[in-house]
Amino acid sequence: MQASRKARAVGAALLTLGTVAALAACSSGSNSSNTGTPAGTSTGSGSTSSGGTYNFWDPYPQYNATSDWTKLIESCGTQNGVTIKRTGYDTTALTTQALLAAQQGNAPDILLVDNPVVSTLAKAGALTTTAQNGLSTGEIAQNIEGAGVINGSTYGVPIGANTLALYYNPKVLSAAGVDPSSITSWSTLTAALAKVKAIGKTGITFSGINTEEGSFQFLPWFWGSGANLTNIDSPQAVAALTLWTTWLKDGYAPNSVIQDTQTTAWQEFQTGNVAFAENGTWQKATAATMGAKVIQIPAENGGSAPVPTGGEFFTIPVQKDTSRYATSAKIVQCLSSTSNIVKTDNTLNYVAPTKAGQQAQASADSSLSDWISAVGVAKARTGDNLGTKYPLISQQLWTAVQKAESGAATPSAALAAAQSAATAAINKG
Repeated sequence: MQASRKARAVGAALLTLGTVAALAACSSGSNSSNTGTPAGTSTGSGSTSSGGTYNFWDPYPQYNATSDWTKLIESCGTQNGVTIKRTGYDTTALTTQALLAAQQGNAPDILLVDNPVVSTLAKAGALTTTAQNGLSTGEIAQNIEGAGVINGSTYGVPIGANTLALYYNPKVLSAAGVDPSSITSWSTLTAALAKVKAIGKTGITFSGINTEEGSFQFLPWFWGSGANLTNIDSPQAVAALTLWTTWLKDGYAPNSVIQDTQTTAWQEFQTGNVAFAENGTWQKATAATMGAKVIQIPAENGGSAPVPTGGEFFTIPVQKDTSRYATSAKIVQCLSSTSNIVKTDNTLNYVAPTKAGQQAQASADSSLSDWISAVGVAKARTGDNLGTKYPLISQQLWTAVQKAESGAATPSAALAAAQSAATAAINKG
């Protein structure tokens, strides 16, 4: 790509960051501080393809120099004869800095970014493909790798995946006379919620907020109805949104879900007065302390609903010195190896992206088995070749969910308006 064209592409990507930033909701990094190299520091000076310093940016500012994650990074550098200088950014800041660095020609050697951001960086011309950098994707599950595939080219490899399921409180279900194994469809779940309400408890919590978290949580029901993101006002989509609004109207879900994040919805579940909570792998440890169990989110007519994949991708940005790619690829292969995922990356509560990794995880921690099953039916949000169209669609989807939840519009009218707005935004782009 010519320099002027690349600058225009990166500039256009920066202009859309207001939408892309919302995608950070499902990433692991949550602390806004950062460690290591400040933004704008040159990443290539004083280093060569053999030896020297390689720069690595990730969205985990919460991990300091003494953490297992940082020690693993240092170890992978040592194994490959280089020093790795790590910078941890908040996810939103990382995307901004990555685009700016690409524009300025001083991108880091390796970027670990939230999976929906891969398409944004790729469209901006900021990333190399695996064909260019030598990363191997052969053993990675296709549904997890999907977020890194744009127009037939692959731009990175996943560190792992997290996703959603239904946690349940066994004590509440027992008191309500509900067998969790009976929850196999929307109708059986709704019947269970009615029984829970009858004993004075709350049926279910989820995040219905007007951010990417809201879309992320709605997608299992949306996809579980048979709906497709290219047609968000279909009868199937209307049925999914009607399910949520009916739960609110009938008092099975609290009105607070309209503004609940995944964190605040989980806090409601932790009170012990709620039967079900839609939430993710990252709550596994706190769920264990309260005795909560997990079942898959049911599809409308039975079986497990497709759930969205969360998690980050290792990517290798474009460099003037292309000889650096080989060492960068070796570092990524070290960081994403099965043994290191099981030993260290489990701190991040991710399911490994390969069958071998998943089997090793299940052997080391049997509580991950339910999550491995959930990831097995998961879908990439930017999959189906949506790429950078996804943020535009998602914004309209969460807007429609908000309108319907609040009663400002019927599910049908809200989704029709969302489809019209999404189409206009995509055509404009």
